[in-house]
Amino acid sequence: MSPPERSDGGALVAEDVVWLRVEDDTGPGTVRRRVVDLAQRMGLNVARTGEVAIVATELSTNLVKHAREGVVVLRTLWRGGVGGVEIVALDHGPGMRDVRGLFGNGTSTTGTLGIGLGAVRRLSSRYDVHSVPGRGTVVTASFWQDAPDTEELTAGLTRTLAGESECGDAYAVRQVPDGFLLLSVDGLGHGPLAARAATAATRIFRDSRQVSPGALMTELHRGLSHTRGAAAAIGHLDLGVGRLTYSGIGNITGRIVTAERMRSLATYPGIVGHNALAVRETVYDVVPGAWVVLHSDGLSEKWDIADYPGVLEHTPLVLAATLIREAANVRDDASVLVAKAGGA
Repeated sequence: MSPPERSDGGALVAEDVVWLRVEDDTGPGTVRRRVVDLAQRMGLNVARTGEVAIVATELSTNLVKHAREGVVVLRTLWRGGVGGVEIVALDHGPGMRDVRGLFGNGTSTTGTLGIGLGAVRRLSSRYDVHSVPGRGTVVTASFWQDAPDTEELTAGLTRTLAGESECGDAYAVRQVPDGFLLLSVDGLGHGPLAARAATAATRIFRDSRQVSPGALMTELHRGLSHTRGAAAAIGHLDLGVGRLTYSGIGNITGRIVTAERMRSLATYPGIVGHNALAVRETVYDVVPGAWVVLHSDGLSEKWDIADYPGVLEHTPLVLAATLIREAANVRDDASVLVAKAGGA
């Protein structure tokens, strides 16, 4: 598989390949076959592909045994032309009280292969797990061939409406000298025409030299005129001064989140690509350790970070997966993008 022909300023490029429901004993075999094929296409060698398969089998087997509504997401990773694979396992199961103990070496849940969840920690380039008793668990594991994975400050997930082959929601990240540019976009409706609008928006965003969210939104408005249009939000997160400059049009939800409070970001009516737009920028202070969350209306706005204790201490991907698990609407495409404003 060839790396994407686009510039993200050095940011990790992750793409969701497939969401797989794991509900019975056939599920782990399906997950294993799909992830082996993906790892081989991403350039991982035989030994590393085998390690990916071990982790995928362990996680999916545990979903069958212990979870409700278990899902495995398989993703491709690219950084600097080097490919990797990522696994996200999420569920509405009973949760785990002793996460550290279960992920220790030699610890296996009842009736598994005997490899144990410690294999996830030992074999992954990077892993994370968050579990809330009574709500469920999210486990993430990434795999590169050689170089250890680096800490990420941003992550996103998309999920396609059931029955559709293309997602009308998308996100993108550009790394800039002082931080990140963030885009969340929702093509009107769903299906191929919505996906066409979302794809056009991410291409314009990545190819642009602009760093001002207002200027970028104006470029998107011109560039989407040949599509059905979209809702979009663009943020410039300046990590050096702790500032978010934000421009939102349509029904994209934006929030600045800390353990103590959630602040909604201003958005204005309109359709990017159609009609006249009043593009505005709003500037917000962002304290170290705060999070910026952007998501489409495929997620309910009713989520409350207090319902997921400790999740802000985990990786951006765990937070994104938790939100899409808890708040996504099964009758629409869904996407979420999160970014952490440095250390706490």
